[in-house]
Amino acid sequence: MGGQEQGHRLVLITGVAGTGKSTLGEAAADLLGAAVLGWDWAMASLTRFEPIQRALRNGSREQYVELGWAIVCNFAVAQLRHRRSVVLDGVAGAAEIDMVAQVAADTDARLLVVATDCSDVDVHRARVEGRRREIPGWHELEWSLVAGARERWKTPRDADLYLDAVDPLARNITRLRDVLTKD
Repeated sequence: MGGQEQGHRLVLITGVAGTGKSTLGEAAADLLGAAVLGWDWAMASLTRFEPIQRALRNGSREQYVELGWAIVCNFAVAQLRHRRSVVLDGVAGAAEIDMVAQVAADTDARLLVVATDCSDVDVHRARVEGRRREIPGWHELEWSLVAGARERWKTPRDADLYLDAVDPLARNITRLRDVLTKD
């Protein structure tokens, strides 16, 4: 999905919760000297505003998802306009990937889409049940919600890199680094 000249990058790391997106996003950010913008963090910032929460409850799931990606993408544009690389972390389906791709095109950023997965359901469950992200205003996920999301998840077909959480983290970071440093 990339293809722009070497320079600033927009890295999207997407997959179901508990598949290593945030950890890999931090690794990518360290490699690029970039900021990580997380969808969960953006939406958590809105939880203390009851009128906004009421409006979100009255809207559709698609609108809720789109709002979070609109916020994250807007912050990304602010960085990319200054030719600073950015890493986006969140569950992005086809529409959200298209939104991110448009941001990359509009800012002449090189886009890299990384899709994460966890091929072993038991490992995935243990990862979800054992994690604490402690995002202010945000909930910790329960396996029942993640299991449902796993069933509905459609892995992006055109990702530049696919990483499986059952592989050692060091190997996944090496593969990510290899893709980020080529060209």
